[in-house]
Amino acid sequence: MRSSKARLLALLLGAAPAVVPAGDFERWQHYGGDPGNTHYSSLSQINRDNVAQLQPAWTYHSAGGKALPASSELQVNPIVVDGVLFGRNPLYNVFAVDAASGAVRWTYDPPLEHVGLSNMRGLTYWPGTDDQPPRILFTTGHFLMALDATTGKMIDSFGNRGRVDLREGLGRDPALVSINAPSPGVLFEDLIIMGSAVTETAGAAPGDIRAYDVRSGALAWTFHTIPHPGETGHDTWPEDAWKTFGGANAWAGMSVDEQRGVVYVPTGSPAPDFDGSGRSGANLFGNSIIALDARSGERLWHYQAVHHDLWDRDLSSAPTLVEVTRNGEKHQWLAQASKQGVLYLLDRDSGKPVFPIREVAVPASTVPGEQAYTTQPQVTLPEPFSRQRMGVEDLSDINPEVHSHVKALWEKAESFAYLRPPGLKPSVLFPGFYGGANWGGGAFDPATNTYYINAMEAPHLVQMEAVEVNKGSELGMGQFLFRQHCSGCHGVNLEGFYPYAPALKDVADRLDKRSAHRTVVEGKGRMMPFSHLNRHERDAIVDYLFAFSRGETVPESDAGTETRYVFAGYRDFVDQRFYPAVKPPWGTLTAIDLASGQRRWQITLGEYEQLTKEGIPPTGTRNYGGPVVTAGGLLIIAASSDAKLRIFDKLSGELLWSYPLPAAGYATPATYEIDGRQYIVITCSGGKLGTPTGDAYMAFALPGHNP
Repeated sequence: MRSSKARLLALLLGAAPAVVPAGDFERWQHYGGDPGNTHYSSLSQINRDNVAQLQPAWTYHSAGGKALPASSELQVNPIVVDGVLFGRNPLYNVFAVDAASGAVRWTYDPPLEHVGLSNMRGLTYWPGTDDQPPRILFTTGHFLMALDATTGKMIDSFGNRGRVDLREGLGRDPALVSINAPSPGVLFEDLIIMGSAVTETAGAAPGDIRAYDVRSGALAWTFHTIPHPGETGHDTWPEDAWKTFGGANAWAGMSVDEQRGVVYVPTGSPAPDFDGSGRSGANLFGNSIIALDARSGERLWHYQAVHHDLWDRDLSSAPTLVEVTRNGEKHQWLAQASKQGVLYLLDRDSGKPVFPIREVAVPASTVPGEQAYTTQPQVTLPEPFSRQRMGVEDLSDINPEVHSHVKALWEKAESFAYLRPPGLKPSVLFPGFYGGANWGGGAFDPATNTYYINAMEAPHLVQMEAVEVNKGSELGMGQFLFRQHCSGCHGVNLEGFYPYAPALKDVADRLDKRSAHRTVVEGKGRMMPFSHLNRHERDAIVDYLFAFSRGETVPESDAGTETRYVFAGYRDFVDQRFYPAVKPPWGTLTAIDLASGQRRWQITLGEYEQLTKEGIPPTGTRNYGGPVVTAGGLLIIAASSDAKLRIFDKLSGELLWSYPLPAAGYATPATYEIDGRQYIVITCSGGKLGTPTGDAYMAFALPGHNP
């Protein structure tokens, strides 16, 4: 039989398999480059000496000229297999293009049902067998789907006519489950292992890790991240928490050690994110790195980075599996970046920290009913890649007016303390809700033991709010439900949080109630579906929104009121122009020696043009997406909101080359080789951080290279 590579090429090129040469290809076959998510390439054709000659090779506008949703956050790290690049577009299509030219091979337009979030990050490739064609597996909304990689046709024998409903099998009514999977599943043998994204409020779905047969779509195993009776960790929750609580989900991706047969899973916080009053205890397996037997789902070990999370301190990227040479010996470790701006370096077999991690006392909660955990882990080494504290001396002083503004806000807040629980007075969370590190993760260079990670240094103000619930009023109940489920993003007074969530003050002028109700049920743009709310609750929220928008107030009721405590919202701690309230840098790129735990270098990543024009040195920008490191001595990254692709010298951090993109590249690049020519490709997506949306995939190569 012909190899799967030859079959794939033959069908995509429209030629007979017998006459198509195998070709010379260096792949980028997995999200993150390889199963261990190292973001590393052994290619060296593009290197320090010639990178200045790099130029565009092709551009593919994946939406084909169609209008783009303003909220699109296309974050795809494309995969490249045997000369074919597979990706997504902002309209959810899956496509295959010739990776040397950008010429379209096929596109697939999935049915759109309750899609919700649009921040797609990648796809999964299964190479097939002699009797099965290779497959592309991906998610849209709450469905996992399978396509024939050679034709783009749905494989009807997978699941139910080509798709698996991820709402099923969670022990909840599927109709009330809101779930999707922004990061692609990982492969082990003939299993695809899936994490998920769920809502972050009360009623969220549990974050079970599940494996499906890649051929049939049948469920193979489940690991409960909120342990059931008799399972490890059940005693770290209230007795019946597994029935009603959610979250502790792996939304950021996973990594696989194929030799060990282990999948390493990073999880986020339990839900609701900031209110732990109903979930006393450490709450395993929230905020944990979990090693599971990839064949059975059996837990091998775990390490919990945050106990009883009250700060949305998710482990926010797939772990990086590293082999580090120290004192002449090779060690196989796991490097896990976090929103806290630190790196957890663990032994792959035992989960034990390579360097000491201290358990330190933290402040108590001031919110009635909240039982905050009394201690939290604190990393000593590797050195943090983001600042770990903030004082008045750290407030932004890019001009006197800014300093005065942010100092006034600072003086109204609690004094800064490591993992101070949210209280009824604002407190500073630094790094903020989005990191430190986010889903892009880091890159590892095995030749130098160096781990590279980009980060944000933007503080937030975190606060709980006492809400008086009018128990006898439908409008009062709608007010409470809105503040419990919606005000975290849209604000208590419907003012929104720029640039992440829109204001709703004029909702009655823009929408009818039927349209608003549909948005609550189905989600829209960045907003997850709130299908876990019943019809009565959704009606109450919409009625309250429209009443508030029209200036109506909640009427008094003889039934009295009840005090509840809700999260007051994702409030950026920013100046008058929405720049971070801390002194720059606001975006960084750091190199860390994993053998010693010491930083090699740290540089600023990105700049705001307006501030540069004002004479302020480059500050760095908020950033999303990760770096790639190569044997050619290069560190390749986009990520910054100034819409540039940059290439640095991996040893020194010196900028070697940059290129302005048509939209910001909030994605991890990929690099590959076809017939002796190396390419670098980046998804130019925009749509986040208030930047314009894009749909282009841009590839770069050296001019006229003829191997």
